Amino acid sequence: MSTPGSPPTSEGMYSKLIDDEGTRDVSGHRPDVAQRAHAFLPVRLSGPGPYRLATVCLAVLCAVLLISIIAVAARDKTKPQSGGEATLEAQKQTLDANMTALTATIHKLQQEKATLEAQKQTLEANVTAQTGTIHKLQQEKATLEAQKQTLEANVTAQTGTILKLRQEKAKLQKEKEELLAKLAATKAPEVIKPTPAPITCPLGWNLFSNSCYFISTVSNNWPESQNFCQTQGAHLAIIHTAEEQTFVWNLLPRGHWNAYWFGITDEHTEDQWKWVDGTPLVGGFWEVGEPNNHIDEDCGYIVKTLVLERVPIRSWYDAPCSMYRPFICEKEMSTTQ
Repeated sequence: MSTPGSPPTSEGMYSKLIDDEGTRDVSGHRPDVAQRAHAFLPVRLSGPGPYRLATVCLAVLCAVLLISIIAVAARDKTKPQSGGEATLEAQKQTLDANMTALTATIHKLQQEKATLEAQKQTLEANVTAQTGTIHKLQQEKATLEAQKQTLEANVTAQTGTILKLRQEKAKLQKEKEELLAKLAATKAPEVIKPTPAPITCPLGWNLFSNSCYFISTVSNNWPESQNFCQTQGAHLAIIHTAEEQTFVWNLLPRGHWNAYWFGITDEHTEDQWKWVDGTPLVGGFWEVGEPNNHIDEDCGYIVKTLVLERVPIRSWYDAPCSMYRPFICEKEMSTTQ
């Protein structure tokens, strides 16, 4: 413990050094440390001799300790600070690199976005155009469907009309032929005038009324058949009555399709049938549906087949005059022959 006016003791000096440590600046240095340490050393100590030496030694030790503490503190504070700055610098560089990479990525994404936007607009334009085309095609399809249905309806109607007309035609044709057959059957038979002498026919000819009939066994076309008959003083047969038709038909042999030319043709004027003597046909004994002029069929022939239901008054057909068939000649006879 010091007395007033006496030099400070070692305890007081150490305490003051500790107090001064708390007043250092941020950098860890005390601006007046050197001055105070310098001031401590030349202190003039007073008192008894043994205490003076101890006090001096203690002061020196305190000064050394203070300097060591200050140096260590300064070193410890400087070292972490330098490490922190390096870390911060490295982090800053990393962040800068990341920022640069992110900026490049953002720029790339923006370019890709712009490209996608352009592609999207192009696709939307294409979709709009395709939608318009599809709509137009659907309208055209609907129009064609409607036209198709109309045409199908017309075809159905026309088919029905044609079928009905064919049925009516067949019915009328049948009625016509029935009437013609009745007309032919109801005609007064020709009066055969008595002859003073019997009529005789040449060999191979058959007599009916005042005519002789010849059934050929060879085939010629219609004009050649007429020429042959004329060389015999005859002509292709002219048939006016059902009785005459039945007589001639009975002379013919039955067969698969035995057809014989006789003297009728419309070769000069279609559908105006005339006999070889130039007189027009009245009535006739056509099969149902005949004559039909299927392939320039301008000459008439008589058919007799194996079908027993076929009758004489429905046995006439028309055929091309160029076809080769056997034929029937007729020669009118007189009482003088």
